[in-house]
Amino acid sequence: MWIYLVKRLLGLVPVLLGMTLFVFLFLRLIPGDPAVVLLGEAATPEQITALREQLGLNRPLFVQYFAFLEHLLRLDLGTSVISGIPIIEELNSRYPATFELALAAMAIALLVGIPAGILAALHKNHWLDQSLMAGSLLGVSLPVYWLGLLLIYLFAVNLQWLPAGGRSTDTSLIQPLTGLYVVDAVFRCNPLALADALSHLCLPALTLSTIPLAIIARITRSAMVETLSQDYIRTARAKGVPAFWVVGRHALKNALLPVVTISGLQFGTLLGGAILTETIFAWPGIGSWIYEGILARDYPVVQGGVLFVAIAFVLINLLVDISYALLDPRVQYR
Repeated sequence: MWIYLVKRLLGLVPVLLGMTLFVFLFLRLIPGDPAVVLLGEAATPEQITALREQLGLNRPLFVQYFAFLEHLLRLDLGTSVISGIPIIEELNSRYPATFELALAAMAIALLVGIPAGILAALHKNHWLDQSLMAGSLLGVSLPVYWLGLLLIYLFAVNLQWLPAGGRSTDTSLIQPLTGLYVVDAVFRCNPLALADALSHLCLPALTLSTIPLAIIARITRSAMVETLSQDYIRTARAKGVPAFWVVGRHALKNALLPVVTISGLQFGTLLGGAILTETIFAWPGIGSWIYEGILARDYPVVQGGVLFVAIAFVLINLLVDISYALLDPRVQYR
């Protein structure tokens, strides 16, 4: 196991290095001059030249890239050009919001998607199976921005049951501990803060959960259909084992590997793919932060945010691979 972990960690180095190069070049190949964006169209050539020199944009690309890597090795992601706040501080203040939103969306996807997939597999080719799979197809097809606006219009504007955006109505209710408002409210035994945090989390989490929910339901159905056709399942049923134990103890356990794989990938995607959801619901997370950085051509913000998401995605995939051995003893790492 340890040899496998060392190999995987060493294999992450070229992946992350390639990611840094891609992000660095992609940002600088976008048309437009960041200095002009920052100073405005009325800026004089002298002001633009001075700012480009201050930001290091007048140096060759390879010099800028190696300087970026040098700072990265010292865990120095730079400072935001717009706010003047160090990127590390911005990440520390924003990643709990994104992590909490992704966790809530993933919890909804798993709690609804896995039972839906099991029901569809148990009623294969039945109307229930067709209805559930049609619903999952609809969930994948709905644009996130359209669904988010629809939920805001229905539950926040018309019914006024839930807030339209933000993370909290009154931040003074929250006593920070972990940065996750729901967890902090539970640890502090503060029901008012818990209700406030859950009400703000509900709509964005529901919006973000639709795509992973649909994918998990379809993967669970496929895995369960294949597992339920195995000989040991027929043997268990012939021996009179209750249907609940056949499905829950024998079939589901052996069908979990593809579900765990896709769940890990989807969770990593949620961490980096919540830009639209966070923007629509004014959620102060990494996604909306990166979006603001792109609009303002704030290179350090975009680079720091994308690298954080990339590292999180890679580490989640590593944890998923390690979990295989816990779920299936037949899996061995060499």
